[in-house]
Amino acid sequence: MASGSPNPKRSLTPRRRAREYALQGVYQYLVIQKAGELTDVPLAISAIIKQLGEDPAFKKCQGDLFAGIFQGVIRQHQELDALIVPELDRPLAELSPVEHAAMLIGTYELAAVLSVPYKVAINEAVELTKTFGGTDGHKYVNGVLDQLAQKLRQAEIVAN
Repeated sequence: MASGSPNPKRSLTPRRRAREYALQGVYQYLVIQKAGELTDVPLAISAIIKQLGEDPAFKKCQGDLFAGIFQGVIRQHQELDALIVPELDRPLAELSPVEHAAMLIGTYELAAVLSVPYKVAINEAVELTKTFGGTDGHKYVNGVLDQLAQKLRQAEIVAN
């Protein structure tokens, strides 16, 4: 993953910062899980939140949004993965952890946070991938989340 804290040259809203920290937390969780070191989920969540909270810039993020996204994704990650997998052109295990984390966050917002417009949920996940991911990972994340939005937010899409 790129940098541990957001680029200070960019002007970040508290909501964008919250999503960036949520991505970093989900990323850490996925890496710990993949390494087989996840023995106590609540302890891992607490440790990740504590570590992220030590970054001075964390105070500038919208804390309730961070907590809602991070904890929501972790609580529902298996259900979210079940939504994501049919849209992939490769096995889930082959996704980069950054792309996977961004897809989980985008899928969570599409499925569970209906107050966030579907275009915003997709765009935020794409921007996270541009910031922290590989060169073209954002294009893949965009394609997968767009397909999911067609299923999860069909009425909203038709209304627009």
